Amino acid sequence: MQIRVLGCSGGIGNGRRTTSLLVDEDVLIDAGTGVADLRLDEMRKIEYIFLTHSHLDHIASIPLLLDSVFSKVSRPITLYGRSETLRALREHIFNGVIWPDFARLPNPERPVLHYAVMEPGEILDIRGRTFELIPVNHVVPGAGYRVACPTGAFAFTGDTTSNDSFWATLNRYPELDLLFVEAAFADHDLNLSRAAYHYCPSLLAADLAKLRLRPAVYLSHLKPGEEETIVAECEALLRGRPVRRLCEGDVFRL
Repeated sequence: MQIRVLGCSGGIGNGRRTTSLLVDEDVLIDAGTGVADLRLDEMRKIEYIFLTHSHLDHIASIPLLLDSVFSKVSRPITLYGRSETLRALREHIFNGVIWPDFARLPNPERPVLHYAVMEPGEILDIRGRTFELIPVNHVVPGAGYRVACPTGAFAFTGDTTSNDSFWATLNRYPELDLLFVEAAFADHDLNLSRAAYHYCPSLLAADLAKLRLRPAVYLSHLKPGEEETIVAECEALLRGRPVRRLCEGDVFRL
């Protein structure tokens, strides 16, 4: 399994792209602005999109991706997520006002988009890779994912703040190779982190102490201009658990 980081920033500008991970050639986890860097032939290979939540920085590329591959897909692109997440996209994006309803185009019998609700704790097998939706604690209903194949496993928190569900789920398994975890704000924005339901270094350190496994930890969703401060604070608080900054263009193989 290969994971290619298309976007992992908490904003845009100067090479920053918002959240999207490409798993092998056919699966996206979130579809932020980083998807726009794919070639058209790469976009045409995408068959599944797993969403963590409905916020714009995680879904921004879906409408234009569908429009770009509209005439070239032989089956619908399946959009997985919590029921609240998919309902938000149907009502507020693919509503015929902001963007066409691609779940009915080019016709209802052969649409380019298919919605598929995943329940918390549900596990899907797609070509030998399992995708498990784990509920997390965000300002809108959110999810993280654990993704595994016979040769390894990684997990992604999505956007969240302090919670038990994500860590308890990971602890049920004997191994985890990679952990991509958000750390949106520096500790001087602790109150903002709590209000926005994001991690800052002190909140993240408290939650990582719940994880019994020892994966390589990579920080994502860092707010523009605060990256160095956030990484330094995480390094100081997590001396027994080395952390690195996730970067656009990173590629991991499991």
